[in-house]
Amino acid sequence: MKVTALIPVKGFRNAKQRLSSLLGAAERELLAETMARDVLRQVVLARGLAGTFIVSGNDRVAEMAQSVGAGVIREQAESGETDAVDFARAELRKAGREAILILPGDMPLVRSADIEQLLAQVPAEASAPFALLAPSHDRLGTNALLLAPPDIIKLRFGHDSFSFHTSQVVAQGLALRIFENERIALDIDEPRDLERFLSFDAAGESSRVARSLLAQYETQLTRRSG
Repeated sequence: MKVTALIPVKGFRNAKQRLSSLLGAAERELLAETMARDVLRQVVLARGLAGTFIVSGNDRVAEMAQSVGAGVIREQAESGETDAVDFARAELRKAGREAILILPGDMPLVRSADIEQLLAQVPAEASAPFALLAPSHDRLGTNALLLAPPDIIKLRFGHDSFSFHTSQVVAQGLALRIFENERIALDIDEPRDLERFLSFDAAGESSRVARSLLAQYETQLTRRSG
């Protein structure tokens, strides 16, 4: 089974609103872009993929993707994550892609080896229809979906998406395959996610940027309290 990676990435302006208590708009924009770039680099490096694409309506995101060797599926205008992925997976299926691996662009811990481990969960004799899900660390989100064909189930990203997606798999009469991976499981939405990320003491540009931004925040708090 040939698997193509698909990563939805919006423009970075006004990104990560739930981190507003810690970071200003410019800082959130920088962190979101850095995480997306790190994820793209790692996915492109992963062995076993038939290609990597982003879906976005943003020129800056498209340029970033092309700079690391990813293909671009352009939306006419940016839409929500679910609509963007639905549009892109329809395009990929029309192009003859037999299976897709949907990943978010804000998993700063993920490494190419994690993607390879996920792909290794697909039996050598596997064929469509097939589905494999990887949950977020709280099991409310879905941080990876491997689907063959690309439109085998309905998608709905957001709160409690993992429960929705598992129910969709079962409704299609498919075996429920779940892949647990602590690096894939961590996406960054809230301050506690950022704290969890930094507790890993991971290397990489996302970690460096996050630590620098939080150090600036703490310095500002100290000055205000002084």
